[in-house]
Amino acid sequence: MPHESALAIAPWTLCVVTQTPLAELDDSALVAAALDGRREAFDIIVERHRRSVYQVCYRFVNNHEDASDLAQDAFVRAWKGLRSFKGQSALSTWLYRIAVNVSLNKVSAKRAPTESIETTDQFEDVRIEGAPQAILRKERAAAVRRAIASLPDKQRATLILRTYHDMSHQQIAEVLGSSVGAVKANLFHALTNLKKILGSEP
Repeated sequence: MPHESALAIAPWTLCVVTQTPLAELDDSALVAAALDGRREAFDIIVERHRRSVYQVCYRFVNNHEDASDLAQDAFVRAWKGLRSFKGQSALSTWLYRIAVNVSLNKVSAKRAPTESIETTDQFEDVRIEGAPQAILRKERAAAVRRAIASLPDKQRATLILRTYHDMSHQQIAEVLGSSVGAVKANLFHALTNLKKILGSEP
């Protein structure tokens, strides 16, 4: 009888554990899987965050090719240093930090040429409108990019993360490894300097 009872409950005890698809895992689980040797988990991390990382890089160099190279470099560094990610902040914050660092290294070593972000479609809009205001608006945008590029590194990084990525002061502080007070000061000085530079533009 004990033997029959054991057989009766065996199907319930021998349950099959279905592994959750990697694409459905959150970032922390993907990091754990990648550290466990599953390279495809990191591929999903790249796919999930590559657009935002690229956008950060682009705002520093204003050049699509350089931004793509920097984003790739950022992910290579992230892969190599994945074990240093302790999960004390969001993975996206950690990736932003790496992207900002590689971008600052790039612009510090060489002032990158400015490339217009406008696409052919947007230039088509100018021809359709036929309005001088549209051209002036685009020239003004280029002037703003040049002005931002001339700011000191920390001011530039703070302004980019706040303006283009809508980060809070706390998030920016985590990305830059500084205090909220320092972020507020950098933002104030960045805006003040930007106003001065743009005020001197013809």
